[in-house]
Amino acid sequence: MSLLLEVQNLTKVFTLGSIFSRLRLIAVDRVSFTIEKGEIFTLAGESGCGKTTTARMILGFEQPTLGVIRYRGKALEEFTDRKSWFREVQAVFQNPFETFNPLRRVESYFFGTVRNFKLAAQKKEAERLIEEKLRAVGLSLEEIRGKYPSEFAGGQLQRASIARALLTNPSLLVADEPVSMVDASLRMSIVNLFRKLCDEFGVSVLYITHDLATAYYVSNRIAVMFRGNIVEMGKVENVLVNPKHPYTRLLLESIPEPDPSKRREERVVLFEEREEYLRAGCKFAGRCPEAWELCGREMPPEVEVNGVFVRCHKWVK
Repeated sequence: MSLLLEVQNLTKVFTLGSIFSRLRLIAVDRVSFTIEKGEIFTLAGESGCGKTTTARMILGFEQPTLGVIRYRGKALEEFTDRKSWFREVQAVFQNPFETFNPLRRVESYFFGTVRNFKLAAQKKEAERLIEEKLRAVGLSLEEIRGKYPSEFAGGQLQRASIARALLTNPSLLVADEPVSMVDASLRMSIVNLFRKLCDEFGVSVLYITHDLATAYYVSNRIAVMFRGNIVEMGKVENVLVNPKHPYTRLLLESIPEPDPSKRREERVVLFEEREEYLRAGCKFAGRCPEAWELCGREMPPEVEVNGVFVRCHKWVK
């Protein structure tokens, strides 16, 4: 594998409140990771952990407060032509019914993308390219021609969204909760599609999810986020089979057990979001069963334990 995307100390600070009582909230705090060519790298965590804000900074929709994003060794701000950036990096969003205007035919988005990026000189060439990308996701131009978004099932429309993103032959897809709005019966088909794009076409995927089950199935590596920090990162098998951070263990314990005879008592996780974001030490210290005085006072450094990077004082020697 070769390095495709490098994120170093990425930080995003939002200012809340009025001019007289401003509050600085660090939504993303010194986040660092890399993505290799042909790899699925997952950012996992609950809503509000900072994973979507991280994705928006990578896509250029949010300006980082601090930190560097490099693509093929080139800093993001050096891509002065936004079209050249979006040729390489495309997004797949959570709700396909919000991606497409209900009053526009779906095919118009495909022909519009071809036109905007000058991907074909003639209509027949454009149709051939569109057909090729639709076939890659299990659809055809004939299936979408003349139809509006409401005429598709959620899984079909999400596949169409992925096909449109593939038109520019991107090297990286940023997929933000791409299966959360899709029926459970169709989720694996979308997840398998991402795996196919990596294995057969060398596309890399930044997969953003709160669903650890699909993350375990599809990912090469995973980073678990909590309140703006990556608390654990490594190969998905190492992180999810033998978690080292108490928060990762809590997430795994919260996954519902389908067999009623094996179900544990459900743990409802409630968060005082602002308090945890503003905590001086480890953001998880307020309800960590293994916390001691140092945890509430100092942010733990990132240490490597058996190939996994973890932020927890327990592992600092």
